[in-house]
Amino acid sequence: MTATLDQIRVRESSAAPSVVASLQGVTKNYGSVRALGGIDFRVRAGEVLALLGPNGAGKTTAVKLLLGLLQPNAGKVRVFGGDPTNPENRMRTGAMLQVGRVPETLRVREHIDLFSSYYQKPMPAVQVLASAGLEQLRDRKFGDLSGGQRQRVLFALALCGDPDLLFLDEPTVGMDVEARRLLWDEIRQLVRRGKTVLLTTHYLQEADALADRVAVINKGEIIAEGTPAEIKAKTAGKKIRCITQLPLSTVRELAGVNEAKEDREAMEIHAAEAEPVVRALLSLDATLSGLEVTSAGLEDAFLALTQESTSVPSN
Repeated sequence: MTATLDQIRVRESSAAPSVVASLQGVTKNYGSVRALGGIDFRVRAGEVLALLGPNGAGKTTAVKLLLGLLQPNAGKVRVFGGDPTNPENRMRTGAMLQVGRVPETLRVREHIDLFSSYYQKPMPAVQVLASAGLEQLRDRKFGDLSGGQRQRVLFALALCGDPDLLFLDEPTVGMDVEARRLLWDEIRQLVRRGKTVLLTTHYLQEADALADRVAVINKGEIIAEGTPAEIKAKTAGKKIRCITQLPLSTVRELAGVNEAKEDREAMEIHAAEAEPVVRALLSLDATLSGLEVTSAGLEDAFLALTQESTSVPSN
C-alpha cells in the first residue's frame, strides 16, 4: 500500500534530521566548460542552508540540478530520496529563482490563485499574502509593482504549494531594509514549522543571520562547509580600524598583520590577534585615534576562502 503524502511528512518529522536533498559525486559540464566537478552536497531536514560563492562558481547549476531542471553528466541527484523530477517530489518543493517571467498584466491575487491551482493541497491564499506582506497589494498588477514588491510576489508564488523544501535564489534583491527583515522573519517561521530552506545570496549578512549551515562553492567545488561560526573560525582573526599617520607600508610590515588597507580617512587592518598589533600601533603613533576592534565576519571568511582556492592551481 502506497503511503499518502501526509503520512510521509509525519514519518519524516518524527525521525532524526535526515537528508532531504543531495548531490552525490555530481559532475556537470556545459560543452567543454565544467560547472561542477564531482561534488558532494547535502541539505538536511529542518535547516536553512546557505550556498555561497562568487559569480560563476556553480551555485545556480547546483540548484537547477536539485530542481530537476538539469541532468548531471555523472553522479546522483536526490530529493526526498528520489528523482527530483518525480511529480510527488515536485509537489513538495517550491522555488524562487532569478530567471523567467510572470505575466505583468495579472494582479497579485490572480498570480497566487493560478499557482495554487497547480497543487493538491495549497497553502491558503490569505496565508500566502500575509507571509509575503502582500495584503495591501493583492489587487495591484504585477507590472505596476516596484522591484522589491515583485520579489515579494515571487516569494509568495514559491510558498503556494506549502512546500517542505524551499529554494530561495537571491530572495531579497531590490528590497529595502524593512522588507528584507520581514522576509527573514518569515523564513525563520517556515523553519519553525519544520520546513527546509536552501538559500543562495550575495548578502553575507543575510546568510549569517539566517543559516544553520553554510556551504561555500568555488570553481565547481565545495571548498568549505559548516555553521557560520565554524566558517568564520577558518579565518579566525580580528579587524582593527583606526586613524593613523603611519604609512600603509609600515603597518603591513608589523608583526601579526595579515592585511591592511586604507578606508576613507581610516585604515583597516586584519590580524590573527589584535592586542600586539594595537600595542605596536600606539608605540609608533601617539596621535592614533578612532580605534575599533571587531571579530572577523562571514564576509571576511568568504573572501579569504574564495581567494585562497582561486590562488591554488588546478590539476
